[in-house]
Amino acid sequence: MPPPRQFTFLEFFAGGGMARLGLGAGWRCLFANDFDPMKRDAYAANFGLEHFHGGDISAVTLTDLPSEPADLAWASSPCQDLSLAGARAGLGARRSGAFFGFWRIVETLCAAARAPRLIVIENVAGLLTSNDGADFVAVVSLMASRGYVIGALVLNAAAFVPQSRPRLFIVARRRADGDDWPRVRPADDGAPQALLDAVAKLGRSAKASWRWIDARPQAERVVSLADILEEGAPFDPHRVTMARLAAMAPRQRDQVNRLAASGDRHVGAAFRRIRVEAGVKHARVEARFDGIAGCVRTPAGGSSRQIIFEIDGGRIRSRLMTPREAARAMGPGEDYRLPNRATAALKLVGDGVSPPVVAFLARTVLEPALHARRAAA
Repeated sequence: MPPPRQFTFLEFFAGGGMARLGLGAGWRCLFANDFDPMKRDAYAANFGLEHFHGGDISAVTLTDLPSEPADLAWASSPCQDLSLAGARAGLGARRSGAFFGFWRIVETLCAAARAPRLIVIENVAGLLTSNDGADFVAVVSLMASRGYVIGALVLNAAAFVPQSRPRLFIVARRRADGDDWPRVRPADDGAPQALLDAVAKLGRSAKASWRWIDARPQAERVVSLADILEEGAPFDPHRVTMARLAAMAPRQRDQVNRLAASGDRHVGAAFRRIRVEAGVKHARVEARFDGIAGCVRTPAGGSSRQIIFEIDGGRIRSRLMTPREAARAMGPGEDYRLPNRATAALKLVGDGVSPPVVAFLARTVLEPALHARRAAA
């Protein structure tokens, strides 16, 4: 019996190919695109460049794309203008507005009778609320206008890896392949309030194309933050740690003191944040000791790099998270090749998508939809 045919995909804003990793061996890449030369090099180191097309997405033409219709078009479009850490300028801004370059390609493929059977837009959950929900409405309306039924999920990587990383996945299925998803749930059954509010703002036509997808991960994570630390990574001088402790709010410092007094080993991750307390701005160090890191970010500023705290036998030490630890928190695997420069490696990881989350989405949503289309064909 011949092996089953692999599903095919196009990967836009590919970065270092972490969506490709998550899709796994059951999927075959037809085309990948990213404009960043550093990310291109990382993609080449891990997958080669056979299907990679460098350059701005706005310059991609139909002749650049494969003639074979793809099962999936994946787009992890830029999030900087949609995230709480950014200026919240929305899809109209330069970076996050690159989404429309992707959508131009989808429309070109539709016009050439090569429409992808599925589309996934991955972005920060801020897309649900940017411009008071108008950006989300625009994305869903565009998909509906091209004959897709649409659903969305907010999935947190913390279910799979030791990192809190909630992300929005908008999933569209070509209506010609089926008017519903294989797994459907009631609208009010566990969907985040921000998603419910965003869907309520859809126009009549877009709302008629909306479907609620049932895909809720059970806790699959088996490793904690302590398990991903690099052995032998040097800690910072004691005075640096003391300065970080001094920057903690009194309640947090009390927590650290209690953990140290226990004599046990505890590992935490922290960010620097500006907090307004009694009308005064304070630069605070805020740590968590619940076994997971905060969201891994790109190293755009001094506050974006996470701090690792290790408390053991009453001793408190700290240092910056290493690039390999950041990668482990994302989940691409130990054999995933990172750039040699720490800044480049952290940017690559911080801009990526968690492969175990992609694998879950493929297993529970994308592949069942494509199998259902094959069965009906």
